[in-house]
Amino acid sequence: MPRPTKDMQRAQRIAREVFGYDKLHAAQKEAIQSVLSGHDTLAIMPTGSGKSAIYQIAALSLSGPTVVVSPLIALQRDQVEALEQNAPGQAALINSTLRPADREATWEALEERELEFLFLAPEQLSSEETLERLRAAEPSLFVVDEAHCVSEWGHDFRPEYLRLGGVVEALGHPTVLALTATAAPPVREEIVERLGMRDARVLVRGFDRPNIHLAVQQFADEGTKRAALLGAVVGAPKPGIVYAATRKGAEEFAHDLQERGVKAAAYHAGMNAAAREEVQTAFMEDELEVIVATTAFGMGIDKPNVRFVHHLDISGSIDAYYQEIGRAGRDGEPAEATLFFAPGDLNLRRFFAGSAIVDADQVEQVLRAVEEQDAPVDPAELREETGLSQTRILSAVSRLEEVGALEVLPGGEVVAVEGTEAPEVAAEAALAQEHRRTFERSRLEMMHGYADTHACRREYLLNYFGEAYSPPCGNCDNCDAGLSLTAEAEGDVPFAIGSRVAHATFGEGQVVRYEGEKVTVLFDQQGYQTLALPIVLENGLLEPVQA
Repeated sequence: MPRPTKDMQRAQRIAREVFGYDKLHAAQKEAIQSVLSGHDTLAIMPTGSGKSAIYQIAALSLSGPTVVVSPLIALQRDQVEALEQNAPGQAALINSTLRPADREATWEALEERELEFLFLAPEQLSSEETLERLRAAEPSLFVVDEAHCVSEWGHDFRPEYLRLGGVVEALGHPTVLALTATAAPPVREEIVERLGMRDARVLVRGFDRPNIHLAVQQFADEGTKRAALLGAVVGAPKPGIVYAATRKGAEEFAHDLQERGVKAAAYHAGMNAAAREEVQTAFMEDELEVIVATTAFGMGIDKPNVRFVHHLDISGSIDAYYQEIGRAGRDGEPAEATLFFAPGDLNLRRFFAGSAIVDADQVEQVLRAVEEQDAPVDPAELREETGLSQTRILSAVSRLEEVGALEVLPGGEVVAVEGTEAPEVAAEAALAQEHRRTFERSRLEMMHGYADTHACRREYLLNYFGEAYSPPCGNCDNCDAGLSLTAEAEGDVPFAIGSRVAHATFGEGQVVRYEGEKVTVLFDQQGYQTLALPIVLENGLLEPVQA
């Protein structure tokens, strides 16, 4: 076994003396070594595997401050407080809740080299003043925590995530470290591309959480489903989390639990910050038994004793579902993750998937509005001129930027690129949006497939993330019932899992999984498609692509 480098020896000493780790596990060491060697690194590791330690130890091993992009103020605060216990005075955050005097004091501490860690939301990095002050501080490491948000949130309501690559370049391209617990192959590719990572090392280390029992309960109607979930939560070991798709749904289900004597509360983005923090604190301290939340809750929450994560509504993708159920059983003890599913649940998710879609006319409308300005324009100012919602404007701007018709400046303002023909680029941008919509629909269909499968659910999830698995797992409802079959031997399938194939209509893609006489392929343009294997073979619909 090779001896650790001097840099790695120092990092291990910091891990021991500053953070109190007896030893680092292999995946942590591999990621830290990659960063210390100057490589842009994407580390994908299971929830609870110590991802925060990677950037903390690497940062203290490098000269120069570390910028940490973190999506939620509550999460930033938790991370600063955690660092304060081991590295007092070396971490701070800057966000909209700070008083101007406190914000200025933080900047001065950074400039005086008194701070090692500065936590920011991506929106803060849209300010030219912020970029100038960060440039002057010469950061050595740029960390994107919860990096799946680049893909999950950047296309719709937080487009600043898509511009982080420009921020990295504006700061002189310090080493980039992106961390997440959940990223399927196309999400990994997008993270690397959007962050402008150079010769990125992508480290994927085990998605399986074998202590979580996976199950789906199917119902014909909403009422029966809600009654069953209420009964399951009332009788389950606590604490636990229930996820709902809407704020109203979260509030109503929390109320129903309260009426049955369960200490429960709702948590969603429509609550003010103080109310959300009060609920989160009560849950973390076991004053609440159950939290009923939208996806606004849970990111970065390290509560080891969550005994169940149940879903009132189906998630929009396997990516989101696995992120959410990963909050169960972090202590390694048995935990439950059950999806309560009725077919009508898909309608709401399909609505969400298409809610921010813009057509070619709307894209052209936004482009012409920008072209008419003599100076860079803030997208927020286009609402009155175009009559479009802010969400549609941001979607149009993102698509136009992708096709090179608009340039988004570091401060978030946009300018038109000269020499573009508005109708043509608008049509191209609308096509890019349609591809995105198709991809989102395909991800929802994969989630639907998880609900309907009679195969091993653990195999289904791990295949989605590009990880081979041989069932039965012995810890899902289908394996419990003896429904799961042993995986096909590699030689028994016509196209190996992970191999590239081409389809005459869908283009090129990657084989993801087999189930019975079906094969699922992740196509580059059309997303996930499940095909009937006998028809594929009879008609030669798939051809292998040489790497």
